[in-house]
Amino acid sequence: MTDALIAETITITAGNGDTIEAYSARPLDEAPRGGVVVIHHLPGYDDGTKEIARRFAYHGYNAIVPNLYWRQAPGASPDDAAATARAQGGIPDEQLVTDVAGAMAYLKALPNSNGKVGTIGYCSGGRQSFLAAVSLPIDAAVDCYGAFVTGVLPEGFPLKVGTLVDRTPDLHCPLLGLFGAEDKYPSREHVAELEEALKAAGKTYEFHSYPGAGHAFFSVNRPAYNVEAANDGWDRIWAFYGKYL
Repeated sequence: MTDALIAETITITAGNGDTIEAYSARPLDEAPRGGVVVIHHLPGYDDGTKEIARRFAYHGYNAIVPNLYWRQAPGASPDDAAATARAQGGIPDEQLVTDVAGAMAYLKALPNSNGKVGTIGYCSGGRQSFLAAVSLPIDAAVDCYGAFVTGVLPEGFPLKVGTLVDRTPDLHCPLLGLFGAEDKYPSREHVAELEEALKAAGKTYEFHSYPGAGHAFFSVNRPAYNVEAANDGWDRIWAFYGKYL
């Protein structure tokens, strides 16, 4: 762990050449570091997600949060940007992949990069972490209660997304999944379906489901926060990234 950090808003070049805003947090020393792309949840590029990036930096990782809503609502507040993105059906999968590719390139270009990069995402970002891991050469991926990797979208759901389970054979890296047993999206059945697909494809994964926890149990500023599940989840994240990054 390190107290000497730098955290700042920056711009990065996405994989398609677009310039987008991002938030970077990293240790100040020159020791070789793994990188983590933090994919924000559906409510957006907010203070809670930036705090997660700083937490990774404190634990010795170079971290970056790309603002996935920058094109849809540049400069808008997190709530307004999220509302705009939802009204447009969410972030297209192709855009997510190109934005994560740009974030990976930024991390790998840092002078203290050890060349390894992982992803982590919460809520919609959990699905997008899986999407990135089946699309890009990522070293380790974490899915925190990502909905619609499997399952069926409920009627009237605002996001225009498809499930990803058929892409499981394309998974490039180990996957850590952290889920609330009381969550509906993803439900226990959705998680079991993904686990069966991972087993069938011979992939390396670790899944943990927390009794009594629902969706968003990592979110310290929301009623769904579950301290026991979140603390255990963080311990598992540190062990997982410590092994693979």
